[in-house]
Amino acid sequence: MATSVAELIQKSEKTAFSFEVLPPLRGKTIDSVFRTIDILMPFRPLFVEVTTHRSDYVYRDKGDGTYERVEQRLRPGTVAIASAIKQRYHVPVVPHIICSGYSRQDTENELIDYSFLDIKDLLVLRGDKAKQDARFVPKTGGLSHATELIEQVEQFNKGLLEYGDRHEFCVNRPFTYGVAAYPEKHEEAMNLQQDIERLKEKQDLGAGYAVTQMFFDTDAYLRFVDKCRASGITMPIVPGLKPLGTLNHCTMLPRVFHVDFPVELAEKLSGLKTDDDVKKVGVEWCIAQCERLRKEGAPCIHFYTMNAAGSIEQIAKEVWK
Repeated sequence: MATSVAELIQKSEKTAFSFEVLPPLRGKTIDSVFRTIDILMPFRPLFVEVTTHRSDYVYRDKGDGTYERVEQRLRPGTVAIASAIKQRYHVPVVPHIICSGYSRQDTENELIDYSFLDIKDLLVLRGDKAKQDARFVPKTGGLSHATELIEQVEQFNKGLLEYGDRHEFCVNRPFTYGVAAYPEKHEEAMNLQQDIERLKEKQDLGAGYAVTQMFFDTDAYLRFVDKCRASGITMPIVPGLKPLGTLNHCTMLPRVFHVDFPVELAEKLSGLKTDDDVKKVGVEWCIAQCERLRKEGAPCIHFYTMNAAGSIEQIAKEVWK
C-alpha cells in the first residue's frame, strides 16, 4: 500500500520541504505551475499541494449598456492539475477540498475523480467566505465546517455515497488528509483556545497532520504547538511560511491573512521604498525562520509560493543545501 503524506511527515528524520501551488487564472495555461515546480523540485519536496478556489460572482458587460451577474471560478482545474503534477513529477500531490462554494454532491464527485486518479491525500478545509457575504454561508446542499467535510470523507472511506449508495473506490486505499491550523487563531474564533479545541476535534475525527496559516512570528508558532500538545493534539503541525516580496505585502498580508509582524520585522520594513528592498528583507527573515524551525525539530516546512518561487529557491538553497 502506498505511503500517505501523513505517514511521510511522521517518519521524516529531518525537516522536510514542501510547497503549495495555485491553479492558473481562467484562460491561462498550466505552464506557470510547471515553471514553479521545475524551480523547486531540486529540493526534493515531500509533497506538493494544489489549492482549490470557490466560485464568486462577476459582472459581465452584455454590450448593450447593461451587465449580467454570473457565477465563475477564477482558478478552475485543481483535479486536472493535481493529476498532471503526479504524472509529470512522480511526487505525492495533495489537492485541497473545501466546503466553500461546494455542495456535498460536488465534493463527492471530486472524491470519485481523485479515486480514479489514485490521488488519496487531501487537505480538508472550510475555505473562505464569498466576497459579497458578510459571513460564511454554505452553498445550498453544502457544509458549514471542515469537521463536517471530514465526516463526509470518512463516510466515503467506508464505501458510502450520498443517498445511501455504495462504492468500491476505497477498498484498498482510503483517503488520508491534513487540516489547517492557525498559530494566531482563525479570524472567526473567539479565542485561541477555542480554535485549538476545534483542531483537536479534527484530529479525533481522523486528520493525520495540520499545516499552519502563514506566520512571521516564529515564537507564536512554537507557543501554539506547546498549547496544542498540552490539549492532547499529537499529530504533526507543519509550519507554513511565505516570504515577503513586495511593498504591497507589508499591508496586504496582515489585513487579508490576519497575521502579525514581529516588532523586529516591522522595523526592518519601515521606510523601505522598493519591492526589491522588501524581497531582500523577506528572504533573510524567512531563512532565519527556517533555521529556527529546523533547530526546534519541525517535521517539515511548507511554503506558500504565490508567485514567489524565486525567493523560495534562494531560501531553500541556503537551508536545504
